[in-house]
Order: sequence, then structure tokens, then C-alpha cells
Amino acid sequence: MKRAHPKSWFTRFANWTARIAGRPPAFVLALTVIVVWITTGPLFGFSDSWQLVINTGTTIVTFLMVFLIQNAQNRDAEATQVKLDELIRAIEGAHNALLDLEELEQQDLDRIRASYERLARHARADLRLGKGDTGIPELEGKGSA
Repeated sequence: MKRAHPKSWFTRFANWTARIAGRPPAFVLALTVIVVWITTGPLFGFSDSWQLVINTGTTIVTFLMVFLIQNAQNRDAEATQVKLDELIRAIEGAHNALLDLEELEQQDLDRIRASYERLARHARADLRLGKGDTGIPELEGKGSA
């Protein structure tokens, strides 16, 4: 499937930042900054300005990284949901009522999860009795999901 339009500059930048920030060189760079800052402490007399440099720098970087990484995580989570929805749609016997679950209210999710927990308990009990644990049971309450 061909992409409808090229990625925006922000998407490319957020992806690149998330990729780079999670690699060992980024940690080494951050550690180096801290070591340099600590070693310059005596030179600046451990002054308030010396402390303000690291506090301000780390606050700014953290503030910006939160938004960039959250953007990348949101897109990854959405892509994963779409892929899971496609698998549900394509597998014969899968319950299409489970498509788009992330849009449901918490009480609906809790009800569906409880249904699957009951199904798992019954399947484990069947296994203990030497029965199979496969099949396509009805999804409880699927009409109201």
C-alpha cells in the first residue's frame, strides 16, 4: 500500500529524535554533559549561576523531549491498533465487535475483559480435563459493545 502523502517535517523530526534519544550515544552525551558540569563546579565556586545552568538546560530538554517522544508513541500505538484491527477483520471466526476497542468507555472494556477472563478460566479447566481449548465461542454482550 502506497502512502497517501509524505511525512511532515515534524513527524520526521519526532521519529528521528525518539530514535536517537533511545540509543547509547545519547546517554553517553548526557553523562558527559553532567561530568563536565560537575568538574567545572570548583571553577565557578559552585555558585547559584553554575547550578542554574544545569537546571535550566535539563528542564528545557526534558520539556521538549516529552512532546516529541509522546508524538512518536501516539503514532506507534495508533499504527499498532490499526494492524490489530486488520488482523481481527481478516481472521475468519474473529469477533469484529472487538475492532476499535480503544474507543470504548472503561466500563465496556472491563466487561469485555471479564468475558475473556471467564473464557480463559473455562479453557484452562477444559485442559485439565483433557479437552481441547480451541474454538470460536460467542463473545458475551457483543451486541452492546
